[in-house]
Amino acid sequence: MIGRDGELRALRGLLADAAAGHGGALHVHGSAGVGKSALLRAVAAEAAEGGFRVLSTSGVETEQWLPFAALQLLVQPAVRGVENLPAPHREALSDAFGATESEPGIYRVALAILELLADSAAQQPLLLLVDDLQWIDSSSRDVLRFVARRTRDLSILVIGASRVRSPDSSSPSVHPDLALEPLGWNAAGELLDAGAPGLPAPVRAMILERAAGNPLALVELPKAVQGMSAQMDDLPLTQRLEDAFAARTDSASRECRTFLLALAAEPNAPLNRLLEVSSLLSGSEVRVETLQEAVDAGLVSLVGYTPEFRHPLMRSAIYTRAALADRLATHRALAAVMDGTPERQLIHLAASALGPDEELAARLERFADASQAAGKVAAAVPALRQAADLVHDPRRRTGILIRAVELASEINDRIHTQMLLDRADPGVLGRVERARLMVVSDKAAFEPDEPHRRIQDMVTTAGGAFDAGNADVAEDLLWRAASRCFFQDGDTHVRAQAAAELDRWNPDPDAPHALMVRAYTEPYRHGADVIARFEALTPDRQDGRALHFLGSGAMSIGDLNRATGYLALAATAWRSQGRLGLLARSLAASWPRPYLGQLDQGREESAEGLALAEETGEWIMWLGLKATAGLVAALRGETDAAARTVRELRAHSLFPGMPFATVTAQQTDGLLALFDGRPAEAYDLLARAFDPADPHYHSVRRWLLAPDLADAAVAAGTTEQARELLAELPELAGRLPSEMMVVAHTYTDAVLAPDDTAQERYTAAIAALPAGWTLARAQLHLHHGRWLRRQRRNVDARHPLRLARDEFDRIGAQPWAEMAREQLRAAGESSGRRHPNTSEQLSAQEMQIAELASQGLSNREIGQRLFISHRTVGAHLYRIYPRLGITSRGKLATVLAALHEEHPETDLPDSTE
Repeated sequence: MIGRDGELRALRGLLADAAAGHGGALHVHGSAGVGKSALLRAVAAEAAEGGFRVLSTSGVETEQWLPFAALQLLVQPAVRGVENLPAPHREALSDAFGATESEPGIYRVALAILELLADSAAQQPLLLLVDDLQWIDSSSRDVLRFVARRTRDLSILVIGASRVRSPDSSSPSVHPDLALEPLGWNAAGELLDAGAPGLPAPVRAMILERAAGNPLALVELPKAVQGMSAQMDDLPLTQRLEDAFAARTDSASRECRTFLLALAAEPNAPLNRLLEVSSLLSGSEVRVETLQEAVDAGLVSLVGYTPEFRHPLMRSAIYTRAALADRLATHRALAAVMDGTPERQLIHLAASALGPDEELAARLERFADASQAAGKVAAAVPALRQAADLVHDPRRRTGILIRAVELASEINDRIHTQMLLDRADPGVLGRVERARLMVVSDKAAFEPDEPHRRIQDMVTTAGGAFDAGNADVAEDLLWRAASRCFFQDGDTHVRAQAAAELDRWNPDPDAPHALMVRAYTEPYRHGADVIARFEALTPDRQDGRALHFLGSGAMSIGDLNRATGYLALAATAWRSQGRLGLLARSLAASWPRPYLGQLDQGREESAEGLALAEETGEWIMWLGLKATAGLVAALRGETDAAARTVRELRAHSLFPGMPFATVTAQQTDGLLALFDGRPAEAYDLLARAFDPADPHYHSVRRWLLAPDLADAAVAAGTTEQARELLAELPELAGRLPSEMMVVAHTYTDAVLAPDDTAQERYTAAIAALPAGWTLARAQLHLHHGRWLRRQRRNVDARHPLRLARDEFDRIGAQPWAEMAREQLRAAGESSGRRHPNTSEQLSAQEMQIAELASQGLSNREIGQRLFISHRTVGAHLYRIYPRLGITSRGKLATVLAALHEEHPETDLPDSTE
């Protein structure tokens, strides 16, 4: 490991942390031959010497068809621990690794693997090594990502290596990563001299120049120096290395070369199968002595009875150097001996095909059908991808690709989704296929550019699919277009076009899909009707999709209590099914919570939702959840955290084109300025959100900022400007009588009222506030008290100011609580120092765990609910107890009882009970 001192120090630090119970994950990436595999071997040796148990696996292209293939190899040495797992985990792993007819959900397997590894790590620290991440099957990749994100409180270190830095496709964790660069000149010379001492000076200089610091080249090129011609200067380094490797097989026997080619084509085949195939191809029996010849030549090594190439480039060199006829014959021979494993047989049949083969394409499609029916979607995707290459007709090819991309999207395989989309030809599609393609492209990547044109295209295409007789695809695409009207604040024209298209279909007006489209597209036109229909609905509490539609629609029009109720139920449904991407979406229930004064719940849900959104690639949800997290932090008085969160939000590439998030970011910045004593700046920031030409403007969500705008206007002395800015509010509130609009209208009407009518307007506003809007109610009490003080009615002011102070204290809105205390002191009443509430002593996840533990859930039950290890739950509780001044689980309920009373949970309205 010459020249890798810095990298080794970093890895040793990670090992030390993991040994101390603070695990982590690292993604090593660099070009072929730069030393990734060598670095993994070095850290494996040091870990083993340090008492770690080392588990390793590597990706192989052919096994991308085989769900959980890489994972099974990784955990095989630890399978004895499976018998100690709870029954659901045992069943998940049995289904994943056994020859069952169905495949379990990814996250059921992931949680079982996490628990298996956590239990093992409790006995002995674990190092998980995954080489060639770019080639592992998508199921294994998703499980590894899941585990890597949850090692912080476990003695587990996960290190993966790949040729490129592509966290979304190959890294087990989004961060951190280690870019492995070529060696410097001095280290390169030292490595070359260590492996090939005494080289003539011209040859040494030539190798150093051509190796360009690549360690593998520095080791291998001297072995082939005699064959290095001048023409090699024009070859890429990887090809030079492959040529050097391949040249080492020239002196091998024909049987040995045949065996090596079979191993290159099927690296994980059992030794007896490889010898059988080699014998078929050679026409004579190939014995184990042939394997020994390859070992003696330094081409392969043995791990037990399993042969492995010494480097992935050696495998690709032998395969690509072989004659085409030999490669095809090898794949045919492998297919012939694998009739008991249809997946592998089809892999080799497809690899042996020359040009289109309709019969084989049909067979691949049938295999995909069977896989999909059994829930083995990850196996169906590569089969369809291969089938598309084997058909003549362009339209049929694109139809197969669309099906493949739909399935890839279903399992959240975003890299293959995009690759397949790039291969599809929209020009040959019919109306339904074009709509299906647009649906999956919307799932794969939310393009922020030209939003109005994109929405219009989606609406038109949805109409075409509906006319062609496929209402399901049409509805799917239309609600996506409608959601863009909300997220990107579509203009009046596209909103009307989407709503008109729905009207043309004459849908059931109470259908969740129809309600959501109407709420998203034309809330001021349909809002009153949508709210009335909400009142009469009794949705199925197990139907996560319908509940999510209803919750999203309610949220978009500002019916916030109903939105949190529906979305919380949807989240419960997705949580029970282990569907983390959908759970991240429904944890958008946290978005309304700050306005309802539910800061603790908003903090917990946005933190969990953010982690899941990052993990599943739900970046639109990430923007909303991040915006919520920033707003909650500001309201809790966590100024630095709020400012940092908004900076991170604004730095996201999608942020500029997403007004639903930009408006909340602007609200947070405005509040931070107001709390910091800069009211004029606060007013200017908030007023920008009401300017249609400003990127922070949203035609509907701006009204959530109206109370804060009024507060800033009073403090800055700009009440007249604020009245002008809000001039259209009364008329719009009459057309859309949602909670948001009622609060915006009544609150601003009171706070901005002239003195001669202020008292009656405060009284009316407080009476008109919807139930549950505790923050707005407390703010109104504060402003009422301020107004009374300005009227020199200090004694009368104390009562509303006390109400405001106590409510702000209960919900944890520190900056507002301090304002109330200052006003009380000015009114002649001292106010004791506020005592921190329980939630301020714990992180968001710790608060979740404490709540669940106080309800009597076991560590395993909490872990299953939050998708973390039960040992992580135990580690959190160990830290929670002393912070709360208790010593045992039994006292949690008492400590949290007061907090429960202060934060009643919002549920569905009575009509849905």
